[in-house]
Amino acid sequence: MSTTGLAGPGRKAGPAPHDGPAGRMLAIVHRLAADEFTGRRVGTPGGRAAANWLVSHLQSLGAVTTTEEFQVHGAVREIYRTPAMSWHHHGRTWRLTHRREFAEHLACAAAPEPDSGELALIGTDHVHDRWLLATAFSPARFAEAARRGARGILLPRGTDEAGWMPKTITGPAVAALPVISVRTDLYQAMTDAAGDEATVTASMPLRTVDTSGVNIHAVFRSPSPGCPSVLLTAHYDGVGDDPELRHPAAADNASGVAAIIEAAHQLATASHPGIGIAVALLDAEEAGAHGSAHHAPHLPAGTLVINLDGAANLDGAAVVEAAGPARTLLEALDQAGRLTGVPLRAGPMPSDNRRYGAAGHAAIGIGMGLPGYQTPAETPDRVNADTLLAAVGLITATVASLNSITAEH
Repeated sequence: MSTTGLAGPGRKAGPAPHDGPAGRMLAIVHRLAADEFTGRRVGTPGGRAAANWLVSHLQSLGAVTTTEEFQVHGAVREIYRTPAMSWHHHGRTWRLTHRREFAEHLACAAAPEPDSGELALIGTDHVHDRWLLATAFSPARFAEAARRGARGILLPRGTDEAGWMPKTITGPAVAALPVISVRTDLYQAMTDAAGDEATVTASMPLRTVDTSGVNIHAVFRSPSPGCPSVLLTAHYDGVGDDPELRHPAAADNASGVAAIIEAAHQLATASHPGIGIAVALLDAEEAGAHGSAHHAPHLPAGTLVINLDGAANLDGAAVVEAAGPARTLLEALDQAGRLTGVPLRAGPMPSDNRRYGAAGHAAIGIGMGLPGYQTPAETPDRVNADTLLAAVGLITATVASLNSITAEH
């Protein structure tokens, strides 16, 4: 670990719309979603600036902080110029909007300049110089189409409830030709027009970049002799802005970061010492959980990990996934859920908790809502103060229950 490079003064957040813990957490959410952090993608100046601010903020709360840099190779797909796409049929041209009507498939080969060709179905005999419509992703079929001289592949894709195609930055291996996702209704219109002199023109300035990430570690309280440590974790990175489109990443995962910091601060200042309290704010989760993969093997045995990936809008029950030897941790969480009135539901939580569980640590992942997930609509106003408070209450009650369970044993 390194203690150099990131600590420094950060600009204060604007006035919080709530007082007390809710106001403190909402201030963090608004700060991390600020324009200057540009969506907090791993390895970007905005991501590093966000890490810098978080280190300063943790130090202001009395935590002892360290940072740790790690490499991320071949995992990040970057849009470096706004893609363009249009299609033409019977004298009419439609110019499509990126992320509303089309988006990159992460297997897409680089297509930096506009390329035009007629529309055809992938199973037809004549594919040379054509954009082919396929119903499903198939590397083998796409490689064959590339060998036969196809321009590229178009696949159907739905949108979220607000009409956005959520952004991701890591995915399958790059295909042999450009692959572009098209909104389902437009894909159907193109399919109906295929073979009838319909054409497509598209560019996809997409590249794979190597970069580095930064994990932030903070110790709020060391454990008393014979007591375990609890590590509270959340990833602070996002998918990053597009060249002309903001992705604030307020829910995923500024909300989780805010709740984890507040919970740690409350636990460290509580009157019941015993269990150690530490925080890991992790980078590169959106690139395949590289930050937790780097950290998990070095975590001391016996550490109990609670990971929060989203605390923006609790709809029904909090989703919980356990991994590793997590029986005691689950017992404490169950007690905390009943005490706080937060319903719990077992379900998939594919986040950093899985990396800790795979390394043999007791780990649970908790999710409490991600409105606007990985779209420009993921704004701070969609982060609910009551959900943040519920997340903090659940986590602090879990640690208090662990203290009781540990004392009994």
